[in-house]
Amino acid sequence: MTSIDRRHFRRPGWPRLWALASLCCAILLPGAALAFDLDDVAVKARQLAAQPFQKPEGRQPKALQQIGYDRYRDIRYKADRALWRAEKLPFELQFFHQGLYYDRPVRISEVNGRTVRELKFSPDDFDYGDNKVDIESFRDLGFAGFRVHYAVNTPKYKDEVLVFLGASYLRALGKGQRYGLSARGLAIDTGLISGEEFPRFTDFWIVKPTATAKELVIYALLNSRRATGAYKFVLKPGTDTVIDTKARIFLRENVAKLGVAPLTSMYYFGENQPADHEDYRPEVHDSDGLSLASGTGEWIWRPLVNPKRLLVTSFSMTNPQGFGLMQRDRKFERYEDLEVRHELRPSLWIEPKGAWGAGRLELVQIPTPDETNDNVVAYWVPDKAPAAGEPLALDYLQHWQMESETRPPLAWVEQTRRGRGGYGRNDDGSIGLVIDFVGPALDKLGADAKVEGVVSVDGNGELLERTTYRNEVTGGWRVSLRLKRVDDGKPVELRAYLKGDNNTLSETWSYVLPPG
Repeated sequence: MTSIDRRHFRRPGWPRLWALASLCCAILLPGAALAFDLDDVAVKARQLAAQPFQKPEGRQPKALQQIGYDRYRDIRYKADRALWRAEKLPFELQFFHQGLYYDRPVRISEVNGRTVRELKFSPDDFDYGDNKVDIESFRDLGFAGFRVHYAVNTPKYKDEVLVFLGASYLRALGKGQRYGLSARGLAIDTGLISGEEFPRFTDFWIVKPTATAKELVIYALLNSRRATGAYKFVLKPGTDTVIDTKARIFLRENVAKLGVAPLTSMYYFGENQPADHEDYRPEVHDSDGLSLASGTGEWIWRPLVNPKRLLVTSFSMTNPQGFGLMQRDRKFERYEDLEVRHELRPSLWIEPKGAWGAGRLELVQIPTPDETNDNVVAYWVPDKAPAAGEPLALDYLQHWQMESETRPPLAWVEQTRRGRGGYGRNDDGSIGLVIDFVGPALDKLGADAKVEGVVSVDGNGELLERTTYRNEVTGGWRVSLRLKRVDDGKPVELRAYLKGDNNTLSETWSYVLPPG
């Protein structure tokens, strides 16, 4: 599976803005074992933030401006020209051509000891397939992005494990995974009426690996109208691929909402929100919920929805222990899609390093009419933004998971199902919700254990029934709710968790029922 497929061309649920790549040359720096590190990128980011923003200008030939998805997909980097292939190093790089949405070049350089060398674009390195184009007109183009290959599934083949393509987007894969959600470098003013600003990685410096390397170091410079950033990514491919991330963010101007460690995914329909049309697939989503480990030890699970209008919610806390957009449902029969294999899409767990301080985790859910839009975003918003010229320094690990997903230590929500509250001839308009909990804290309980489902509903909901009972199929426990909405034009927020003998047994199920 290569990265040039329909999952790389999903449209975001808001306009994209791009930034300009700067000019570069090969340089030789004396003195250090390596010619480049995060401090060097941070100096560039700080200097850039002190200067007025230069709006990028497009310079794509007309043939690339008008290219469609299928024709762009035909443009492939020649695998036999992959960087480091001839040297048989454990990592290899291939590159993306400009075209379609990707109309701004990025500068990519190799760091080899004390030498920094720009990797020059050449149309001779690409196979243009059935496209009838004048490649000589492409001589002055740059790359749109790059992808990293490493033998993660079998030692006989180097799989694609990481992609940087478009704005500050990146995607990674672990063993047996298929591309799904994305990470980003930074999010600015997501979900605001004023519109979102999309910072862009303009420059990359990639450290040449050794012959026995199991990690790849990538530095990146980010730029946008109101912010710049310096990043270090240490890629560690494996069963669950990990990216050790260091971010140093500088502001040119104040921003209303600074989103750190942003995650972007897709939720179209699922078990808690069936499709509103005929579809052979029971569920279509890259992620089915937001998981959060707070600084107080509470674990929270918020199932995702596809709302009819923009829905923005948040959780205020200090020093979060972790958060992620997760794909908990791993059964093929829940999706039945042999092409895209939603059950193989990774979950992405963010593990902060050090104390992040006070702030909020925000979840933005945007209405989408189909599965081609990334309509879910989650990120951390610090209470205190950095002063002009001073960096906001945040370090974290990205865990691209499938086989060993991060879960609460006691018990967690396995599924949330929604339907009518009553099934008699006279529909009373009530709503039914069923929440199944499973996990080690429940496995030890006997069938006659006294377990209580503790439920709360906000002022726009009226709880009519609540029952808690053992699920003899899973060995877990089920909470069944029936409620009515007071005002159909407003959301209802609900919370539930399991309690036994005055002890908490599960994470907190935190659900928002969107306006009807």
